[in-house]
Amino acid sequence: MKVYLDNGGTTRVDDDIAKEMKVVMTKKYGNPSSVNSMGEESRDIVDDARKVVADSIGALAEEVIFTSGGTESNNLAITSLIGKKHIITSSIEHPSVKEMCKQLASEGYKISFVQPEKNGVIDPKKIEKEINDDTSLVTIMHVNNEIGTIQPIEEIGKICKERKINFHVDAVQSFTKVPIDISNVTSMSFSSHKIHGPKGVGALYFKKGKKVKRMLFGGHQERDLRAGTENVPGIHGFSLAVKKEQPVEEIKKLRDMLIDGILKEIPDTFLNGDKERICNNANITFKFIEGEGLLMHLDMKGISVSTGSACSSRSLEPSHVLLALGLKHEDAHGSIRFTLSKYTTEEEIIYTIKQVKSIVKKLREISPLGK
Repeated sequence: MKVYLDNGGTTRVDDDIAKEMKVVMTKKYGNPSSVNSMGEESRDIVDDARKVVADSIGALAEEVIFTSGGTESNNLAITSLIGKKHIITSSIEHPSVKEMCKQLASEGYKISFVQPEKNGVIDPKKIEKEINDDTSLVTIMHVNNEIGTIQPIEEIGKICKERKINFHVDAVQSFTKVPIDISNVTSMSFSSHKIHGPKGVGALYFKKGKKVKRMLFGGHQERDLRAGTENVPGIHGFSLAVKKEQPVEEIKKLRDMLIDGILKEIPDTFLNGDKERICNNANITFKFIEGEGLLMHLDMKGISVSTGSACSSRSLEPSHVLLALGLKHEDAHGSIRFTLSKYTTEEEIIYTIKQVKSIVKKLREISPLGK
């Protein structure tokens, strides 16, 4: 049996979306910047897609910029919104935010990395405490990509709005799965391939009246904000993915089945993060074993999981997110992220629990980390 439980890393493209994209690639392939009929047809596809994304979050179409994905959206937003030399973020952000902030620190910016509570949630009071006269930006993710915790962005946004500070939100993991309120947000990032759309395309909501500092120079695409010929089939596929409703409750039931099965069937395991989490995420620590070993044995049984975010999972360093929660290095190394999708079945969850139980037992028998 093949079981894919790494949907936090990327998702399978929806079959209907793939078919629609092929039509655009082979029959509606004009350049949106061209003034001929084929170009106009492609321009209409992009404009329609922009409205779909904007409507899904209650924004204006002119406030949506198409990008290559979440990383570019995060970088573009942060680069555009920094002014005074102080930025507030958390210690559990995605690498596209964390590394960007480290780069800015090397250029003279002061970065405050707020620590989460032990459940992985950022306390808005900690954000407020860090604000000073030099603060120009707060950037906090909506849902953590490793442990699935949902951050109180509404409360943080209110604080930022009252203090007239820009607030950027990385919503790559939450988009279409968790309700989004942009009323107190300056900018927000989205990605297509996390919601069964194609890779290589995403979007940035950027509040009207704020100025984008363009990173790519060339043509006049995206209202002179991002040069380069638009990825029309990708943008179209992204918009189709946005329009497809996510079966959140069904996914949540299978997620709880997985969590309950593992925690009850296997001793010395615990869930990382808050009980209130995104519908498809379960990050579990298996004490006395190496997560990499469990991952590889599961892979041989046809089960795909991860030991952290996909952007850093090839690193031998323990997850910075789990360390921030206070886990010991050996426990952080013994953690696995299971992420489900609309394609996950009950049969797959039952099979996964059975295989995890068997493999963990064998690994613990030979582990030097044992009791």
